[in-house]
Amino acid sequence: MLPPSPIIDELLAAAYGRAESHHEGVVADYIPILAEADPEAFGLCIVDVQGGLHELGDTRTRFSIQSISKAFVYALVCQEFGHEKVLDVVGVNNTGLAFNSVVAIELNDGHPMNPMVNAGAIATTALMPGDTPGQKWDAILAGLSAFTGRTLDVDDVVYRSEAATNTRNHAIARLLESYGRITHDPLDVVDVYTRQCAISVDARDLAVMAATLADGGVNPVTGTRVVSAEVARDTLAVLAANGLYERSGEWLFEIGLPGKSGVAGGLVTIAPGKAGIGSYSPRLDSAGNSVRGQIATAYLSRSLGLNVFASASHFASAKPASRTSEETR
Repeated sequence: MLPPSPIIDELLAAAYGRAESHHEGVVADYIPILAEADPEAFGLCIVDVQGGLHELGDTRTRFSIQSISKAFVYALVCQEFGHEKVLDVVGVNNTGLAFNSVVAIELNDGHPMNPMVNAGAIATTALMPGDTPGQKWDAILAGLSAFTGRTLDVDDVVYRSEAATNTRNHAIARLLESYGRITHDPLDVVDVYTRQCAISVDARDLAVMAATLADGGVNPVTGTRVVSAEVARDTLAVLAANGLYERSGEWLFEIGLPGKSGVAGGLVTIAPGKAGIGSYSPRLDSAGNSVRGQIATAYLSRSLGLNVFASASHFASAKPASRTSEETR
């Protein structure tokens, strides 16, 4: 259970202030349009499972969802096809390599390994219901809109910029096709995936999406069931293992919550049964994760008692144990 609203607001302000003082990291530029983001933009939002909203900073600044979409499309596919089929086709194990690695596919006999890297996400998008790319796209947009509780749209400038530079994803999709992991036209699948990543959201949207998973698949703002409780559980398990790319182990060790990052600067974190946290800050670490988002989320996890591995007494008495943990707290 979360503390009363005034305490949440106080801790949110403390987390925001602590993270705002950090200026390290760089804005992503491998997708040209992302390089134009304001490096000092910062929004932080909490939505609890009762639908209560707490926000500070640039929470209504729009940005492209990018890889955060992977988590929610995965949930939609699991809802459609079930645990076992998606486990077999996509997998759940961390590659330990970069999110766009081709080597990871070859090392694992063509298996994408998990849905939070590009190979797994492309395979997941290919599984979306629909006989045509347009039908698959419509299902994705409708599903992610249900998670946010509002009708989403695509940032066409981001889509065009990304589509002009995504040759690596084309290569990944063709490699997956050669191993029989996707059966649709690989270039069509990549186009749908590219549109998916260009969906425009803000930090509040991310917090509502996270709170929907935290509430067992029910959007706490609209009251609509988006996915089943079992699908929400499976999605959180995959996020805990793989959500922060090759830094996923460090994230889980320091923060103790399922989460997912995107290279536009978004970060979504889920406290099961309690709340969702959404943040936006475009400065990224070397793995592509928002620096300020990680710092703020770590502070909130600790101060609100959200870490799923720690008892209540731990939060009351724990002290920073190392330089690394101090920096993230």
